[in-house]
Parts: sequence; C-alpha cells; structure tokens
Amino acid sequence: MPHNAKARSSTVFFILGAIALSVFLISCSRSERASAHRANELRYGLTTEPVTLDPLNPANTADGRSILFNVYEGLVKPDPKGALLPALSLSHTIENNSLVYVFTLRQGVLFHNGETLKPGDVVFSLNEAIKAGFPGLSKIAAVEAFAQDKIRISLKEPDPEFLPYLTVGIVPESNSDREKNPIGTGPFIIENYAPQQFLTLIKNPSYWQEGFPKLDKVTVVFVSDTNGLLTGLRGGNIEGAGVTGALLPQLDQKNYDIIPWYSNMVQLMALNNSQKPLDDLRVRQAINYSLDVQGIIDAAFYAQGEPSGSPIIPGLENVFEKTLHDPYPKDIAKARVLLAEAGYTNGFPLEITVPSNYTMHVDTAQVIVNQLSDTGINATIRLVDWATWLSDVYFGRKYQATIISLDANTISPRSFLSRYHSEAGDNFINFSNSDYDLAYNAVLTESDEAKRIALYRECQKIISDNAASVYIQDILGFRAFASGRFEGVLNYPLYVIDFSSIYCK
Repeated sequence: MPHNAKARSSTVFFILGAIALSVFLISCSRSERASAHRANELRYGLTTEPVTLDPLNPANTADGRSILFNVYEGLVKPDPKGALLPALSLSHTIENNSLVYVFTLRQGVLFHNGETLKPGDVVFSLNEAIKAGFPGLSKIAAVEAFAQDKIRISLKEPDPEFLPYLTVGIVPESNSDREKNPIGTGPFIIENYAPQQFLTLIKNPSYWQEGFPKLDKVTVVFVSDTNGLLTGLRGGNIEGAGVTGALLPQLDQKNYDIIPWYSNMVQLMALNNSQKPLDDLRVRQAINYSLDVQGIIDAAFYAQGEPSGSPIIPGLENVFEKTLHDPYPKDIAKARVLLAEAGYTNGFPLEITVPSNYTMHVDTAQVIVNQLSDTGINATIRLVDWATWLSDVYFGRKYQATIISLDANTISPRSFLSRYHSEAGDNFINFSNSDYDLAYNAVLTESDEAKRIALYRECQKIISDNAASVYIQDILGFRAFASGRFEGVLNYPLYVIDFSSIYCK
C-alpha cells in the first residue's frame, strides 16, 4: 500500500493516513490486511442457476436447491452427519401408531419480511407442496393447526421414513408471488438476482439461531461452465467454487485451500428404456459390459473417485448395496454376444445428449464414446444448453442416452429410488419393472428397519440386474477457497452448500 513517511505537512500526513485507512477498510485483496468488512463477504461460483426461487416448486436444479438451502427452512433440517434436527419446529411427537405427527413450533421466528411464523403458514406451505407433487408427501391425509403453536399432520397410512420429507421450505401464506418475492426464515435473505449473472444473499439480522450466519454477504456468481469457474478463481472474481478432480491440477494449489467433498449425487449415463434399441435388456447390458468405469474415472476425473454401480450414493452406508461396486466389469466379448443376440451384430448408432455447461459430463461422454467403439456402438455427442436439456431430456424424454448427476431432496434413500417406479412423474429414464414396483411399494410401509433395509437393497439389485442405466460414481469433488480466507465449510449427505457456517479468518 503506498504511503508517504516524509510528509511535509501534518495536515497532508493526516489526510493521506485517513485515505490509506479507508482503502484498508474496504480492501478485498488476499493480503493479510484484508478488511473486516470485505472479509465477511464471499463470492462463490456456480455453473447453473435456479430454475425457480420458489421452494414449493419441485422443478429446480441441484445448484438452485443448494442456494435455497440458505434461504428457506422446514420443520426439520439435516445436520452434516445426516441426522434430522429441529428447525422451525421445537419438538415433535409421533402418535396413534405412527399415523399422527404433532409439531410444536419454535416461538419468535420471523420471516424475512418481518412477519412472525404462524401455524397457518406451515399448513399452507405443506398443502402447496402436496399439490405440487413433492415426493414423500402423498400419504398426508390432513395438515391442521391447533392451539397457538402446534401442527398436526395425519397420514393415510404409517410411513416409517416420513420425517425427512418435512425439510420442505415454509413460506408466509401472505406472499402471493413467491417467484419474484422470495421470503423465507433462513439465515440469508435474497437481496438481488440478475439471471445468468449473480444472486446476492445478505445476512438475516433476525435469524432465530444465535451466532448465524457468520458472513454478512454472499454473492453467487453464475458462469457458463467449469472453465469459467477456473477463470474466476484465478482472477479473484470468485473466492470459492466446487471443482472436479480434472480441474484441480489446473489450479496453483498454494493459492487455494482445497477441501475434498463428495457431490452426494449419482453420476450415470441414463438410458431411455423406452427408446429402441435401448428397450432391449440385452442391449443395455451390452452397453454396461462395454464400459470400463474405473477407466472413465481415471481419464475424466484424474483418477479421483471410485466406481459405484448403484442408483444410491455409497454415503448412505446402511442401505447401499456394496456388491454393486462394479456389477458389469468390462467384457467386450460378452457385450458383442449380447448385441448379436439382440440383432445388432454390427452395432448401432447411439446419441448421447449432454448439457454443455457441465464440463465433467462432457469429458465423461467423450471417454464413453471411445470405449463404446470397441464393441461397434457408434456413439456421438449432442451438446445442448441447460434449458434444452431440461426440455428435451428431463421433461420431454426425447433422447437416447444422457450423462448427468442425480441428487436427492432429502437424506432418505427414497429420494434416489422413487424415480424408478413405473408411475413416477420424474422417471425420465422410462424404467418399468413390476418386481421393482412391488419392492418399492413394500418399503413405503415396512416398519421393521432391518426388513426395510433389505427391501432397499433388493430395489438396487433389480435396477442393476435390468441395466436400467450405467451407474458411474458419486463424484469426488473439491471445494477451492482463496487461501487463508475462509473456514467453517461443512459437508452434508446432500448436495448443498451451507453458507451460514462459513466465516473469514
């Protein structure tokens, strides 16, 4: 910092000193003299932005949900170990043979607009979520407010894993436009949103949990792809971001604090089970046998990660089926036999649709194309923007194959498995299997934990045996932060970023 130690005038010295002090107080440099004000701010980069700011609209991106995790809260919320903690509820009881849940609301909680949380807001929010088709809430028979601080939720039938679904965000009933006027109770308030540019979160001064959040402001910077993250990190416009193992070597690591974390998402090559020739089990199995999953991880992720052949993340250790580590080891001869039996001796063309903003999925697709050629499958990549992917693949189901990662809304295994039910609205893979439907339906009502775990494992095996898709991994990623600047970063068994726990040194 420039200064004049030999000022000829005490007045000039005073003025220069005052200016220097002012510059010091607003500096955002990475030097040891970074200011207290700017030190309480974070600029965090993401490659996709929210589809919606409404927590009661289930059609959101994983990155969108990770942002709203800081803005909205449910009756309960997960902790980093996966346990459910009271949030807007202070306590709850389970009554009448698990058919009734009674919640006592936390007193004095304020929405971001200054309104006090009321039981009616909870009743309204849950009913809206039910109408929107949120998973796990279809068994609710009624939501009622009684007394001044209590909510009664009655179920149509017992559900031993109902509680995780009550993380759905609670909103004020008075808010008639949740999309343009997002109002929650969380640690951060959405101050400004410029689509495709940034979203600004500011500290909620009335947050009910004392001592949180620790940052005054978070600016989420949206970039077009992971190369944009690298550029932002290197240039200092972004102070934190999630990067994959493939990007890590491109960062000068002495300038960053690198924190390993699993994405808690299942990366897969999703196969449209209703599209020819993928409607033939033998073809789907042949595709699986054509691929070396560890080779994919080695090439696209610099060997950072381990294969996982399950539609559930390995982090859910109690239900994860460990025998599905790599259920289809590469076997070109077996793949060719299966293709011949299905009538494709000379292979077939396969189009893989990939959202271009996810470099990791593009890299994965390129490796897969090369590996499939060994079996005679002529795969090509179709790059599309995120909006087109949502329209054509997720909602329209107009595709053959795609590379994507699927996350979960809750810590329940059902968040990963529900989409494979033949009648599920988000079953964009078009998987349909009566044995699976029976096993999944049974797990919904099974009260014995050991039997429920066995059913979850059976569901995973059915999906694997039927080669519903190619399951690759739970991507091992890294969060990179400007060196020496930030601490308090927590990892959750969900795809979220908890800004409230982060603080500056």
